[in-house]
Amino acid sequence: METKNVIIIGAAGRDFHDFNVLFRNDNDYNVVAFTAAQIPFISDRMYPKELSGALYPKGIKIYDESMLAALIKQLHADICVQAYSDLQYAEVMHKASIANANGADFWLVAPERTMLKSSKPVIAVCAVRTGSGKSQTTRYIARALKRKGLRAVIIRHPMPYGVLKDQVVERFAKLSDLAKYKTTIEEREDYEPHIRNGFVVYAGVDYEKILRMAEKEADVIIWDGGNNDAPFIKPDLMITIADPLRAGNELSYYPGETVARMADLLVINKANSANKDELNTLTENLKSINPKAKIITADSVIMPDNPHIIKGRSVLIVEDGPTITHGGMRFGAGTVAAKLYKAGSIVSAKDYAVGLIKETFKKYPLLDKELPAMGYSGKQIRDLESTINRADCDVVISATPTNLRRVLNVNKPIVQVGYELKPRGKGFDNAIDRFAERIKRGKV
Repeated sequence: METKNVIIIGAAGRDFHDFNVLFRNDNDYNVVAFTAAQIPFISDRMYPKELSGALYPKGIKIYDESMLAALIKQLHADICVQAYSDLQYAEVMHKASIANANGADFWLVAPERTMLKSSKPVIAVCAVRTGSGKSQTTRYIARALKRKGLRAVIIRHPMPYGVLKDQVVERFAKLSDLAKYKTTIEEREDYEPHIRNGFVVYAGVDYEKILRMAEKEADVIIWDGGNNDAPFIKPDLMITIADPLRAGNELSYYPGETVARMADLLVINKANSANKDELNTLTENLKSINPKAKIITADSVIMPDNPHIIKGRSVLIVEDGPTITHGGMRFGAGTVAAKLYKAGSIVSAKDYAVGLIKETFKKYPLLDKELPAMGYSGKQIRDLESTINRADCDVVISATPTNLRRVLNVNKPIVQVGYELKPRGKGFDNAIDRFAERIKRGKV
């Protein structure tokens, strides 16, 4: 077989995993480039030689995805591999058309081809869109397993946005580890709540190494997914979260429909914020694509730490960054808290945005009042701080899962809003209890 030149199209996550598992040691393929999109500041890097293996002694260059058409011609690419998530179907096919028009095949890799096999039982938590409630579901499951006397270790979908050779395996067991690994705000959003709950979180770049280390201290592994990606580790129980506030997306986003079809349990979250039509539409859609899965309904319950200062005040709302940027949500838990606790008014964050935060508003024109907690670089964090401090308001309502008080110096009081899963009925608890009992009996 003639060696095929490959470009992997990604966003600093599945792209690296697919390379490690499928291509790193395969002489039949020559990965000539990665491209990067969706996340700022992750292009113009190298996938380092320390991670690339013997076939790539110089490492592999990472380019901005906007260069894809030219790269196919320039590097004589035969295949483009789509390797990132939370994409509308039309966008996936636009990428396929760019590849095909320039002479390259376009591949969508079946998730199972890249799944690592664990020696420990695995629960995977995935979603049909980013911001559906994966991490709060993971937290709920981890606490339930702990009550059953099982040590759960969480492996989080990758977010290696820094120096890749320093991020091969990251272990987060205490809050100081967040600074140790120079985490971005997005990383803190996903690691910090688990750490505060007393659980160890692993992440990084090389998930074979990550998994083997996690197995040494776990009775059970919980895969905490990112965006709507499929798990990197083969699950014994797969749970997919669906969002009624974006009903219909489960049939129109990649790979959200894929993970919905793969699920053993489907959880319709945020039922307390959705109307009857949204819930019915989502339920019928899920039944149509995965009639064998059990469907659970759950509420996402907000938990502000000092809500008494909201009533009648003008507020600036900070939301989870990915949820209201590429996740496409028009509001999050901060807006829910502002309405529930009767804020006097919500100021428009766009009016006060500076620097890189202002650029974010230009990139995502649907954003207006809510401020995404963007913090992928020191400059972006400083601009986020300046935007908040410039805002003419009484109170900041922060619904990013990380505590901004630990990251920013803000000149206004902050109400920190947490949110937790509250399943309706006993179906979800019973499913987790049955799985825990099977683990204890060695049946998983």
